[in-house]
Amino acid sequence: MHLRVAPGRRTRLGRRRRRTRAAAALLLASSASFGLLLAAPGPAEAGSNLVVNPGFEAARSSDALPTCWEKSGWGDNDFTIGTTDQSHSGGKALSVTLTRRTSGDRKAMMVEDTSCAPSVTPAHQYDLSLWYKSTTPDASVTVFRHDVKTGWQYWTDLKSLPVAAAYTRASVRTPVVPPGTDQISWGVSVYGTGTVVSDDYDMEDATQPAVGDVCTAGDACTKGTWAVMPFKNPVRSMHSVVLHNGKVLLVAGSGNDPDLFKAGTFTSAVYDPKTGTTKTIPTPVDMFCAGHVQLSDGRVLIMSGNKAYPAADGSHGYEGFKDSYVFDPAAEKYVRTNDMNEGHWYPSATLLGNGDVISFGGLKEDSTGSVTAEKFSQSQQKWLPRNEVNQTWSYWGLYPSMILMQDGRLFYSGSHVFGDGTPGTGASVYDYDANKITDVPGLQDKDNRDQSMSVLLPPAQDQRVLTMGGGNVNRNPEASRLTDLIDLKQPNPVYKPAPLLPQGTVDQGQGQKPQTGGQGKMYVSAVLMPDGKVLETGGGLHDRADPVFEASFFNPQTNTFQPGLATDPIPRTYHSSAFLLPDGRVMAVGDNPGNGTFDDHVSIYTPPYLYKGARPQITSVAKDKWQYASTQRITVDRPVVKAELIRPAAVTHSSDPNQRFVDLPMTVGADGTTIDLNVTSNPNLAPPGWYMLFAVDASGVPSVASWVHLGGPEALAAPMTHHFAGNLQHDAKASVPEPAKKSHPVPAQIAGCDRHYGAENVCVPTVFPKTVAATTAARCAWLKAHDYKALRLNGKDDPLKLDPDRNGRACDQAT
Repeated sequence: MHLRVAPGRRTRLGRRRRRTRAAAALLLASSASFGLLLAAPGPAEAGSNLVVNPGFEAARSSDALPTCWEKSGWGDNDFTIGTTDQSHSGGKALSVTLTRRTSGDRKAMMVEDTSCAPSVTPAHQYDLSLWYKSTTPDASVTVFRHDVKTGWQYWTDLKSLPVAAAYTRASVRTPVVPPGTDQISWGVSVYGTGTVVSDDYDMEDATQPAVGDVCTAGDACTKGTWAVMPFKNPVRSMHSVVLHNGKVLLVAGSGNDPDLFKAGTFTSAVYDPKTGTTKTIPTPVDMFCAGHVQLSDGRVLIMSGNKAYPAADGSHGYEGFKDSYVFDPAAEKYVRTNDMNEGHWYPSATLLGNGDVISFGGLKEDSTGSVTAEKFSQSQQKWLPRNEVNQTWSYWGLYPSMILMQDGRLFYSGSHVFGDGTPGTGASVYDYDANKITDVPGLQDKDNRDQSMSVLLPPAQDQRVLTMGGGNVNRNPEASRLTDLIDLKQPNPVYKPAPLLPQGTVDQGQGQKPQTGGQGKMYVSAVLMPDGKVLETGGGLHDRADPVFEASFFNPQTNTFQPGLATDPIPRTYHSSAFLLPDGRVMAVGDNPGNGTFDDHVSIYTPPYLYKGARPQITSVAKDKWQYASTQRITVDRPVVKAELIRPAAVTHSSDPNQRFVDLPMTVGADGTTIDLNVTSNPNLAPPGWYMLFAVDASGVPSVASWVHLGGPEALAAPMTHHFAGNLQHDAKASVPEPAKKSHPVPAQIAGCDRHYGAENVCVPTVFPKTVAATTAARCAWLKAHDYKALRLNGKDDPLKLDPDRNGRACDQAT
């Protein structure tokens, strides 16, 4: 919980006074940590100062803060907040001092009432500025906003304040004010020992009007367009990773092809979107259904993979191995690391704020479920021994979606692969340092969220997660339309129902027909877009079958879906993925239905924003190596309203827990095209590594991305964190580590496939859809409609009664 002192209603005293404007250019001394502030920043349009009592000259009493200002903060620290005569102008300034800090921060903020907090207009942006001196690098400009329905809440940290011995002007532009916001409150947060003195606050409307819709491309203006590429995917890609050189690593391994597995033929490819060319990469082991994540240096860590396909006699299921590799984008080759502690087929992979990687779940070498947490050390460049990693001995399932929170904890969203969710509510917060798991309530139908997708919504600073769709491969119901939204900034976060997924058409073997009732989709792909929306696309109605043709945008500002987008003409169900390219388009690959086939077509989506005319351009980036809590200068060819970092995709099986969009508050120069970007001090919001930098204009049109690398040792000192989710509802019942054990029992048919029939890569459903009668004729008709070829009977058992004449061939009487 981000605590504020409860404000009382104040009477407005005094007159608004304009700050003293700088007559000369101000430059901070440049440093590797902080860069330069703009020489002459100025608002886009001049206006009156909206701050009440900006110079603190009006006082309530001798022992209180100035009118319309208050103390706030949280955590274990010693502090003093008050006025001082060390003013920039007039006779008073505000001083915030921390003499001891274990946790938290202290602030001097505008009082949250109608008389003191500045009024704002949704969809507008505001230029904020103040003059300050500081003896600590651990300070920032923090903003709260008032929602007309839910009241006051933390909004964002806008700008880190470097150490400054003399008065220095700091200015920054807010993001676009969200809908339903009528006031904001802002001030200085101090989260390290030292003193910050501030004075002469200013706030002016800096709204850049949209240029208007100039699109003349018909439906493409609102729906976008899909194009199927004239070339085929050279590999059966199960995994897609956008590399920091703009190329895409497509990993197949054996590609769910047991013949290739037996032959030891494992493949990957590197695709270059700029040239449309692909290069096949020698692949040392079967990375089919491995885990992967981009390390802080841009290499790709790939862990585990497929040791064995399931046995026809059911003696074992899929098996994982211990092997681990890194892919080097420069050399375009795999390099072996040390082994993990055990196998993990379908593991999670989450990059932490210090560059370490943590991994959970998956299947071991003997097909049982792994209960061993694994950690890859950034400093040692190796997997740590089991006894050096905190263990809860919990089975998290397969590809559990573990999202890094702003305070370093992990949020398990409830999205996973194969079967039911975890026991309890199906979602939880895991505190690695305390080694404690706490259930988070509210996730709807938690045991039918198999192959759902969860995303940390734009911007990451808002700490909101959306979970969409899903099903259950074992029971095989129709996939769900349910979506759930959780705000991890709340003191006691709870999932709440969000709007239902829009419906499209579904092909159940008789051509495309409109979806009805509660029909949704599993195998959902979700992509964070540069304009701040989320594209959801692809999916299927049943396990490995019945593709759904539907796409929409989710708007985090309004919590609504924009349905009716153009749809990918290629089915995209199991083993498909969609991801953002640096040019702002979306690429989609893969489809692997239960009959064992694989669609090798590649589709490209051009969003509506690319039909609105010329795009803004980032004409220069002062440097491409960025440090936390720094100010980074870029230039653009025309005014833009926002800039952000988007972490490149590393996606598989509707899972990319590292996908995130990080807002970069701006300070805009007088020319409107020289911009200083303010980088978060918190590496948990933006873990170290390479990012795509986009600049976006007032019409939502993005630039082509520039690549920048975020990192630096400053991230490990005193990051700006907030005490959200600090009073979890079930915290008193939080689980402590379970007794140590070797594994968790997992049935051999966990993938929802009856191995009595066909080859290893053919998935005859253990449970047919409810619309299919439990008869030989109906089941065989369903298999024929879904393009299953001749199926042999493996062994003597025929649990689905597909071989009534007992000749060892399933459904041959129906052909």
